[in-house]
Amino acid sequence: MRPLIRQLLAAGFLIFMTAHSMAQERMPIVIEEPPRVFIDCHQCDLAYIRTEITFVSFVRDRAEADIHVLITIQSTADGGREYTLNFIGQKNFYDIHHTLKYIAARTDSADMERKGLVRVLKVGLVPYLAKTDLSDYLKIDFERRLPEPEVEDRWNYWVFSMGLSGSLSGEETKNFLSLRGNLSANRVTEKLKFRSGLSVRFNNSRYEITEDDVTEIITSNQHSYSLSTLLVYSISSHWSVGGWFGVSSSTFNNIKLNINPAPAIEYNYFPYAESTRRQLRFLYRIGYNLNFYREETIFDKTKESLLGETLSATLEIKEPWGNISASIEGFHYFHDFSKNHLVFNTYLNLRLYRGLSVNLSARFAKINDQLNLAKGDLSMEDILLERKALATAYSYGLSVGFSYTFGSIYAGVVNPRFGS
Repeated sequence: MRPLIRQLLAAGFLIFMTAHSMAQERMPIVIEEPPRVFIDCHQCDLAYIRTEITFVSFVRDRAEADIHVLITIQSTADGGREYTLNFIGQKNFYDIHHTLKYIAARTDSADMERKGLVRVLKVGLVPYLAKTDLSDYLKIDFERRLPEPEVEDRWNYWVFSMGLSGSLSGEETKNFLSLRGNLSANRVTEKLKFRSGLSVRFNNSRYEITEDDVTEIITSNQHSYSLSTLLVYSISSHWSVGGWFGVSSSTFNNIKLNINPAPAIEYNYFPYAESTRRQLRFLYRIGYNLNFYREETIFDKTKESLLGETLSATLEIKEPWGNISASIEGFHYFHDFSKNHLVFNTYLNLRLYRGLSVNLSARFAKINDQLNLAKGDLSMEDILLERKALATAYSYGLSVGFSYTFGSIYAGVVNPRFGS
């Protein structure tokens, strides 16, 4: 009899716990204040977002937030922008995660773009509000729109752009003139990417130096142009194949004419569909260089044909704890393996603790492939005015920064008086 009683008690307890669990799932979370939201986006109009969305509390630290909204942005084929909004629930909302997208067209104004982003943000916050007592105040207004009729794209996905800029500055004894121009043609679809661009740059500087009543005028003229074309074909969600074709000239690099075709293949460990959050790409490229030099090089060349190969790896990750990007590239010429270079770049933004973050960027290059250096000694003017490239075995750069903020965790008040 006793075993039967124990079984009945156990079954009753199981039924009670199941019913209690189901009731908890149906009942909203009782809260005394709106959910705390942290918007993780460096290119968004945060003041506008805080002004338009008033049913949540915005905080400046993700550790204090109930909802972390990580927004990543990338360019679309027509020059617009695609926003990927990752809603990450924390604390009482740990089990709610979802992703939405918003695409702003190239022709959209800044106001249209931010209004569209706010609309998608509001939609993404609804599942969180539905689990609170604020759900009683939700009102869903659905506007049905008939699908737009399909129209023929007369440009067939082609996007063209051009630009021209110049600057002039000077003083009594010196002046500077700079002119820049660019022209590009792009066509990007899911299967094929084509980008081609022409850029031209001209710099002129003039110095008037007087010493012992003798005036000397020093001038420096530099110009360069480059035509670069990229063609990429998508094989699968991880593989791509394509290549570059470039034509360039540079007085600084002693290049009269460079012709550089370079086929390549790339593998992304993560699917390309996840590129806004994470990428780990391995790229192999083999390139042919036909060089015509302005002056005889240190290797007694005025013209030469070179063949080399490049292997690079690039990691990019953006997560709630911060973001990191790092790349390493190795290159060598086939005719002489000692003529090579190795380049390492990294950037890290790490949120260590509430309000405390560290930023690190570093670059190092080991250089053994300066085959284009002009023969002969450089004058002091060449060095100071950077007319010509200098021989070097390496280059580096390092930047480190820490930041710590404390005080009120709320950042929802917008006061535009006297400017930002």
